[in-house]
Amino acid sequence: MAVTISERLAGGDNKEEFYRRLLEGASSNIRVAIPGIVFEFDPNTQTASVQVAIRERIIDADLKQKWIEVPLLLDVPIIIPRAGGFALTLPVKAGDECLVIFADMCMDAWFSSGGVQNQIERRRHDLSDGFAILGPWSQPRKLSNYSQTAAQLRSEDGQTVISLSPGKIDINASDVRVNGRSIVP
Repeated sequence: MAVTISERLAGGDNKEEFYRRLLEGASSNIRVAIPGIVFEFDPNTQTASVQVAIRERIIDADLKQKWIEVPLLLDVPIIIPRAGGFALTLPVKAGDECLVIFADMCMDAWFSSGGVQNQIERRRHDLSDGFAILGPWSQPRKLSNYSQTAAQLRSEDGQTVISLSPGKIDINASDVRVNGRSIVP
C-alpha cells in the first residue's frame, strides 16, 4: 500500500507531528548563531572569511540524509571590544575560532555607510549577514593555566602575560618596552 503525502508529512492523523515538522522546516532556514573557524582575515577591511564549524544535515532528492558543509562565509565583520574611542585589537589568524551571529535584517547598507540605513534587500537571518565574535573556543583549544585570581591579557601559550589582581600588576615577557614620559610621584 502506497503512503500518501499527508501521511508522510503528518504521520496520518497526528496533527502534532504535522505541526512539529512544519515548524522544523520553517526553522531550518533561520540562522541565529553557529561556531566558525576563520579561514582568512583582511586587516584593511577588518572582515574575515569564515568556515562554519558544524555540517548541516539535508535530505536530498532521493530522500536520503546527507551531511554538507555550509559554503564559506565571505566579508564577515569581526566583533572586538570597542567603545569610547578605544579598541582592543587582536592579531586575527586563520584557524582562530569564533561565533558567527546573524543579523535580523540585511545589514549591507549599514555596513558600507554607517548610521541608520534602509534595507537593500528584504532578507532575515541570512548567511550573508553574519558577524564574527572572536574568542569562543572548543575544548581542544582551551587555555592552560587559566587564572581564577587575576584579569589577564596573555598569549595562548601563557609565556607573555599582563596580570592585574587587587593592588598588583605583573608583567611577564621576554622583552618589555615602555615609550613615553615616566612620571613618578
